[in-house]
Amino acid sequence: MVGNDNWINSYLDAILDAGKSSIGGDRPSLLLRERGHFSPARYFVEEVITGYDETDLYKTWLRANAMRSPQERNTRLENMTWRIWNLARKKKELEKEEACRLLKRHPETEKTRTDATADMSEDLFDGEKGEDAGDPSVAYGDSTTGSSPKTSSVDKLYIVLISLHGLVRGENMELGRDSDTGGQVKYVVEFAKALSSSPGVYRVDLLTRQIVAPNFDRSYGEPEEMLVSTTFKNSKHERGVNSGGYIIRIPFGPKDKYLAKEHMWPFIQDFVDGALSHILRMSKTIGEEIGCGHPVWPAVIHGHYASAGVAAALLSGALNLPMAFTGHFLGKDKLEGLLKQGRQSREQINMTYKIMRRIEAEELSLDASEIVIASTRQEIEEQWNLYDGFEVILARKLRARVKRGANCYGRYMPRMVIIPPGVEFGHVIHDFDMDGEEENHGPASEDPPIWSQIMRFFTNPRKPMILAVARPYPEKNITSLVKAFGECRPLRELANLTLIMGNREAISKMHNTSASVLTSVLTLIDEYDLYGQVAYPKHHKHSEVPDIYRLATRTKGAFVNVAYFEQFGVTLIEAAMNGLPVIATKNGAPVEINQVLNNGLLVDPHDQNAIADALYKLLSEKQLWSRCRENGLKNIHQFSWPEHCKNHLSRILTLGARSPAIGSKEERSNAPISGRKHIIVISVDSVNKEDLVRIIRNAIEAAHTQNTPASTGFVLSTSLTISEICSLLVSVGMHPAGFDAFICNSGSSIYYPSYSGNTPSSSKVTHVIDQNHQSHIEYRWGGEGLRKYLVKWATSVVERKGRIERQMIFEDSEHSSTYCLAFKVVNPNHLPPLKELRKLMRIQSLRCNALYNHSATRLSVTPIHASRSQAIRYLFIRWGIELPNIVVLVGESGDSDYEELLGGLHRTIILKGDFNIAANRIHTVRRYPLQDVVALDSSNIIEVEGCTTDVIKSALRQIGVPTQ
Repeated sequence: MVGNDNWINSYLDAILDAGKSSIGGDRPSLLLRERGHFSPARYFVEEVITGYDETDLYKTWLRANAMRSPQERNTRLENMTWRIWNLARKKKELEKEEACRLLKRHPETEKTRTDATADMSEDLFDGEKGEDAGDPSVAYGDSTTGSSPKTSSVDKLYIVLISLHGLVRGENMELGRDSDTGGQVKYVVEFAKALSSSPGVYRVDLLTRQIVAPNFDRSYGEPEEMLVSTTFKNSKHERGVNSGGYIIRIPFGPKDKYLAKEHMWPFIQDFVDGALSHILRMSKTIGEEIGCGHPVWPAVIHGHYASAGVAAALLSGALNLPMAFTGHFLGKDKLEGLLKQGRQSREQINMTYKIMRRIEAEELSLDASEIVIASTRQEIEEQWNLYDGFEVILARKLRARVKRGANCYGRYMPRMVIIPPGVEFGHVIHDFDMDGEEENHGPASEDPPIWSQIMRFFTNPRKPMILAVARPYPEKNITSLVKAFGECRPLRELANLTLIMGNREAISKMHNTSASVLTSVLTLIDEYDLYGQVAYPKHHKHSEVPDIYRLATRTKGAFVNVAYFEQFGVTLIEAAMNGLPVIATKNGAPVEINQVLNNGLLVDPHDQNAIADALYKLLSEKQLWSRCRENGLKNIHQFSWPEHCKNHLSRILTLGARSPAIGSKEERSNAPISGRKHIIVISVDSVNKEDLVRIIRNAIEAAHTQNTPASTGFVLSTSLTISEICSLLVSVGMHPAGFDAFICNSGSSIYYPSYSGNTPSSSKVTHVIDQNHQSHIEYRWGGEGLRKYLVKWATSVVERKGRIERQMIFEDSEHSSTYCLAFKVVNPNHLPPLKELRKLMRIQSLRCNALYNHSATRLSVTPIHASRSQAIRYLFIRWGIELPNIVVLVGESGDSDYEELLGGLHRTIILKGDFNIAANRIHTVRRYPLQDVVALDSSNIIEVEGCTTDVIKSALRQIGVPTQ
């Protein structure tokens, strides 16, 4: 093989040329046959490496070609061909594994879906199967024909938006600087500006991360930035001191480090606690201005992207406020796309993108949201329909039942609302007529500087300009556009190509993915000899983007977006706004955008010939070009920010009014807990009852001080019921009155000690449940419908010995409560993993938390917003106890909600030692690693050996709690 240079060279030629045809599928190979130049070697490589990045193969060839020794060179080439075979084999193995997994899961999921609809089949109304089947208002709740309140009928709303990743600022956005600073950042900033200017809106806060890292502008470290209002003003009411739009930057995560979105997960709870303080403070401030002294709570908390969705869900639950969610780019869709490429296994994808944590965050957002905003129907039916928590048919049935007042058996589905994205019209300059001819009504103005930066690339700058604005990511499919342009000689002779691919310095300093795409683009320009025909400027300002669109319009060019899938399509709307016809991908939002604007042609992004043909047709047929331009300008108003905000607000105003329960001055004066400076929450699950009592005694003794004995209070947090807690304490001679509160039933109940006499010493102690907390957590609680389903499910969990089946889980009515359904586990070894149970509940549209205790002998099912960590936030909101002054004691492991107790601004002391009992193996079956959700190296977490009084006292001193 070493001496067979001709054989190897034929494969090298095929590899170098494969990029021209790999994306187009089988069609290029057929063309090769028709032209009489068919090469078996080239055909082989086309078929084998389809879907792989040709840049990697090209780099390998360059290294091989650089070898001086012919023998060494041929050895490298031999290794290269082996690598191709190995990649192909790996891809086929991954595809086979994924196909088997999906084949196994599909029947299980479908059966569960069928069960969900079967429970409601007995009393279906006429029309649930008939006339409403295709009604989108029934399926998604997005009808505009109902009697929604008008925004003008409601005064002075306070709205909170959340978008955590990227570089967020109001002006001179650095779009394209990194993979996280792109279309979403632009959208949320402009949305906040437009929304704050809308009638009926008093204030909009866009919450994001504060960044004070080196090499980043100081503006990203400013705690607050006022947004300059858009061109349409709010004339309904007089603006107050704190009115308008603001970017609020909350510090969380490493102070001196910029975090990519994949690495933010462990710090989400820190953000939530910081945002909670801001919202409480701002609501009171606005209330003093316009609420007659009563707090003005946010009308909605709107999360953007998965990480912000989790944050919004936690804030919504803590504050008892409505939540909305926009996914932007969904994790399951990304996972499916990456698996189809076959380059990485599911485990490798998860390692790189934390994709399972992201998908779980999106599922939680579905659980907690009242409305989910999508840009297209396709996003709902093809992307959200992949999730356990949403299914189109079941959504249609539930919406129909809600409209008719029928029983939904505890099932809930968020309303899917289609609202196309908006764009800012304020900077548009129309200096051309409807035919694109320049209008000269005055002295010639100076061309924008960016024009000359682009024109310098071209030999003939007068030709029509094909414009693409996209970051250099594989999914944007820029290389296919360059190939389509390079391989179509008539198109090259007719037009120039401009690629605006973000801002960059040196390609070698860019992220590997972006650098790879840019290298591929430059290689293709050289391969097709496109010098003088393609512009690819290194820098541009965000404010110059409209000028770039105008330049393309001036040359009677076209805008092109051939991404494999386009979620929003804002650039298409911006192009139409500037009078530029478009060629767009047929996958995603462009389909519905083009239905409204009718200003261009749709193409298959995988078909290079179709891309080239569409561009040539649009640019060469003058009447078609003028008609597309005219249609775009005529219909673009439907995508304006005022229209977008009007649609958004009309949905927000239909949400039910909810608000947090804050203790009045009188209530706080009568509640001992509100007077505490520090609170110690004992949440140790991993010990036996004797050691738990010992830890409680030691903690109380460690925190007791003679000078200020009432400065520190105690809360016991557990999965036990209040009766179990009292029995335990009384049995060892401890008085329950020594605690300020008890968080029971895994966070679904909070009790306070109450005295029947004049003094605590002479009184009988009873325990009073916090009814306000009950109203906080009752959101979407399935109640009796949920209980019946769980009882039915429990009968299916059995231990099989031959032909004998023995049920493993039984309803435990004694330890159940209004908002906690308890089940006794006979044999934990036969329990299903918690992730499977949660999946089952979501498929059934039963919104709840399911968790096992530490020993896995009890299963507790609680409302979606009930948890021990959320109960701590509730105590902060109701009684005003600052979160940094709360200390949580935990063991080395705990119940299923253990990880939630570790994150946040409160302090956590982990008690390590032999007294800890190993957790049941069921707790080790996780969807994602613990480090993906908890920053174990956080300064708020302290690990100590032992649980003696001295050990606990030392730890308390370390975090600033006074001890004796």
